[in-house]
Amino acid sequence: MTSLTKSRIRWADLPAPVRAAVEDILGDRVVAAESQHGGFSPGTADRVRTAGGGRAFVKAVSPAQNDRSPTLHRAEARIAAALPPAAPAPRLLGSHDDGDWIALVFSDVEGRHPVTPWDAGELAVVLSTLEAMAGVLTPAPAAVVATATEQLGYDFGGWRRLADDPPADLDPWAAARLPELCAAADRGLAALAGDTLCHVDIRADNLLIGPDGDVTVVDWPLACRGPAWLDSLLTLINVQVHGGHDPEALLAARSLTAGVDAADVTGVLAGFTGFFLDGARQPPPPGIPTVRAFQRLQGDALLPWLARRMD
Repeated sequence: MTSLTKSRIRWADLPAPVRAAVEDILGDRVVAAESQHGGFSPGTADRVRTAGGGRAFVKAVSPAQNDRSPTLHRAEARIAAALPPAAPAPRLLGSHDDGDWIALVFSDVEGRHPVTPWDAGELAVVLSTLEAMAGVLTPAPAAVVATATEQLGYDFGGWRRLADDPPADLDPWAAARLPELCAAADRGLAALAGDTLCHVDIRADNLLIGPDGDVTVVDWPLACRGPAWLDSLLTLINVQVHGGHDPEALLAARSLTAGVDAADVTGVLAGFTGFFLDGARQPPPPGIPTVRAFQRLQGDALLPWLARRMD
């Protein structure tokens, strides 16, 4: 998968006091750890086994790996603690924060990422899970106060930054329509009002399909209040990126997206496309060398879909 981080540290790289704190949460000594692939965090992502046979998932990071990652881990600790039991998410067992290192300990989830290009059966199960999840997470837990409009406000300004400093390789269709694209993204940002807790980072590598076919949604640091249909639309964006299905047909067929105003959908697509294309030209963040290439992949994949909707 394109999102594989190339510089992830492992359980054995953690300072001894951090490992000891995790073992205190688990109530047992860790005897084995298997680093997991996927995602962009340069911190640890290990499935661990204890001396007594218990299992858990541990993710830990410090500013030395990336200065933004600890903030995301702290946000995820707050959000995970607020998720209701019915949410299809790993259970937070505990966290450790010494002001430098932040470690999160979750229940272990047996599963694999959906295949890409997307399989029709897996996609249907994922979309059904997200529809049910939106019901469980409406209204959003009181502990989560951030809104999608706030969370994505800077991101959806990508077209304005591109208009102010157009790159030489900007697609000619987009270059000729920058004012319209800025206006569309503004419309999209305004459409993000709602009181559902949205994950806001739904991709194949943030989903696990278990042996029984159940879907678990992982990595919640960006979750915020927004419209019930947002995570379903983000899944269709991922479908457009990886291929396999017609996202327009899926938009019309699924219960949460079928009734959404077409201009609102176009606006949200415009917002994300501008974010990806603007982000792709920035220097890579420390410890996350592959993220810019993945943003470019997503922006290039979304632009033709956006053009069909705007022309």
